[in-house]
Parts: sequence; structure tokens; C-alpha cells
Amino acid sequence: MARDHFDALETRDPELRERAQFAALARQVAHAQSAAPAFAKILAGVDAVAVTSRAALARLPVTRKSELLEIQKQSRPFGGFAAIGWGGAVPTARRVFASPGPIYEPEGARPDYWRLARALFAAGFRAGDLIHNAFSYHFTPAGSMLETGAHALGCAVFPGGTGQTEQQVQAMAELRPDGYVGTPSFLRIILEKADEQGVALPSLRRALVSGEAFLPPFRDALAARGIHGYQVYASADLGTIAYETPSRDGLIVDEGVIVEIVRPGTGDPVTAGEVGEVVVTTLTNTDYPLIRFGTGDLSAQLPGISGCGRTNMRLKGWMGRADQTTKVKGMFVHPSQVADIVRRHPEIVRARLTVDNPDGNDRMVLQVEIAGALPASADAIVAAIRDVTKLRGEVAFRKPGELPNDGKVIDDIRKFD
Repeated sequence: MARDHFDALETRDPELRERAQFAALARQVAHAQSAAPAFAKILAGVDAVAVTSRAALARLPVTRKSELLEIQKQSRPFGGFAAIGWGGAVPTARRVFASPGPIYEPEGARPDYWRLARALFAAGFRAGDLIHNAFSYHFTPAGSMLETGAHALGCAVFPGGTGQTEQQVQAMAELRPDGYVGTPSFLRIILEKADEQGVALPSLRRALVSGEAFLPPFRDALAARGIHGYQVYASADLGTIAYETPSRDGLIVDEGVIVEIVRPGTGDPVTAGEVGEVVVTTLTNTDYPLIRFGTGDLSAQLPGISGCGRTNMRLKGWMGRADQTTKVKGMFVHPSQVADIVRRHPEIVRARLTVDNPDGNDRMVLQVEIAGALPASADAIVAAIRDVTKLRGEVAFRKPGELPNDGKVIDDIRKFD
């Protein structure tokens, strides 16, 4: 009898998952403090044994990807965040990759190091399949991420990589792979080339795509060809974060991580359903134990449980970037500064800094939703804007719920044409 889920972890009671994951979290925090020098500093004074709840986790600092780049520049190769290395280090890295920046990432020897097997299974891949892997095999880890997951699932892999479209079509026609992994745009290029050449690819029935938006029109076009395509949200730092299932009702958070949605520029969790930055803590990767790693991506938690029977938290999908830093009159303005202004005024329940340039002059207006009656004067908030940003700003009051729920803290709507 065919099974519908990768393992029993996917369908366990949410309360049991929470208890198990936070017991593992305490161990992971202790491990990061002892084995990763950067986290020994970041988490100095933290009692790992006490980090057993979401509230306790939320009190730990967020390390953002932009900070990781700067720290790595000071301490190569991994900035002290990895517990592995090479040249006598135990355990040792099997591969080292570079993402734009450059940010260097280790790959350890553990099977399915990036935890992609679960996402592949949800997309319909099974042991014995041949997968055409069109992710890059050089510099960045995407090709290895999918290949190691495929091998863990029992699949064979054709390492197609990127480019050479005609050869990709030829290999698909002759090897008859069961499915494709890669970016959706490259799959489109391959299929268009096959159509141009009059080459049928009847074996291609499944696809797992990532790296770009997977828009419904292309998903439907694939389905019309008999190809069922799904997406996985993964990164070179964290491996799989969340993945799509046949229910197509959001992305299911992977069992090997804890995901929080926080207000951009802060480490403060938002209420369920509100858009914020995706912050991830790894539980199973002891080689690269990232604690509260800010991805810089925006998303929101969906309510309830997926129709596919998987019971973990669901994400709405990628909704933009959280780093909305902009420059006004030669000064950088950061989301964290907007958060600082809000903290000074508890009556503000939500805020968004709008930057425009009427008459060619930069202007900042802090749009604020206020709990209760409007204050008699905006002077105190205006003063806080000046104190925090060193720039003049205005205040505009909004009714509760009037600001869009899109995760934007700074909205730069200036026109420069």
C-alpha cells in the first residue's frame, strides 16, 4: 500500500511536536554555544536548559544573513558559526560552497544534509525514480542540496546543471527521467526548446522547483502537459524551510526546523496571520547550528492544518524581502529604527514609514495605528522620529486595521523619473 507521508513525524499531534522540538532546541542551543565560537559570543550568558518554549526562544537575539556576511569577512571561512571545518577538524566538511556575497556554507557528511528528501517525497518522487537535476553544481549548493536529498530517497540523479538547453532536451528524451528539479524558468526554457525541436518528453511527470516564484499560470500550464509541479522553500544556510504538498494550501514547515514570523527589524514575533520576517532555528544540523537565523524573507502563518494530513505550521509562501532599508537625504533609515520609535510609544500598535518626494524633496511620514483614542498631539512621536533617525518626519494617524498586512515597515514610493 502506497504511503502518503514521508514519515510519522509529519502527522503527529502538534503539542507532541512542540514538546519534542523544544527539548531538542535546548540541546541545540547548548551545542551551538560549545561548538560554534560565534554563538558562544552571541548566546553568552544564556541558560540553554531554560530555552524550552517559544517565549524563551524569542528572547534570544536574531542573527540576520547580512550580519553573517560581515562576520564571515572578519573570520573566514564560516565566521565561527559552523562546528565543522577541514585540515584536521573533526568532524570535517565534505564540501564548501559559496553564495553571492560571498557567503560560504559547509556541507557535512550526514545523509540528506539539507533535508530535501521530505520535500521530494511530497512532490511525488519515489525510490527508483530518475531525477533530472537542473540546479547549479558549481559554487552554490543547490545542485548538491537536491542530489543528496534524492539519494536519501533512493532516487538516481542526472546532474544536468544549468545551460546547454539542447543537450538537456536530448538527455531527457533518451534517459526518460521521471521528473525535474530546478528553477521554474529553466524548466519552461527546456519545454519550449523541446516543442521547437518536436521532441516529446512523455516520461516527465513530476517537478520540484525553487529559487524563483512558481506562479499559478505556469503551474497550470505544466499540469496541462501532465507534469505535476510543486515548490520548496529552501536556502543554502538552512536547507529545507518549508515545502508544498498536493493539497496546495500553503507551505508545510519542515520537521527539522523551528520557524518564527517576526516584525521586520526586530526579533519580536507577530500575531498569527500577520506578515513578518521568517526566522529559522535548525534542530537537526549539528554541523551548522543556526539559532534564530533571519532569512530576510517575508511570509505569514496560515491558520489550521493542511488538507494533506500534515500537522506542522503552514506558511503562506514568499511575500517579499524584509530588509527595507532605504536612504533619505543621504542617511540610511532601517526597519529597526521604526521599531525603536514604536517601542517608545506603547499606544502605537502598527506603524509604517512612507518615504516620498513631492516637489522633488524627500519626505518621511510615519503612518501609525493607535490603540484607543488619538493622542492630543503628535509632537512626541515627531520628536522620536528625529531622535532615532536624525531626520525630520511627519506623523499621520490611521484607524486600527487600516494599514495593509504586507510586512512593510518602510515603504519607499519615491519617483525619480
